[in-house]
Amino acid sequence: MTVKLPESGDHALSLPEGSPTGYGLGKAGWVTITLGPDLPPRDVLTDWIMESYRCVAPKSLAAKLPGADR
Repeated sequence: MTVKLPESGDHALSLPEGSPTGYGLGKAGWVTITLGPDLPPRDVLTDWIMESYRCVAPKSLAAKLPGADR
């Protein structure tokens, strides 16, 4: 799974499953999480997906998400 994590990227990279995304995308905040038997907790994965979506989605769509005032 590859997500853009400008806020929590350091945390994701500190896990054994996390690595900077190739092709230089890691420098821009993209992190690849290798999914396997030892997954991060579901709430953490959900937070990462939401953070990534907020970064890459059009502003009008991201504004409709719960907690968009963050």
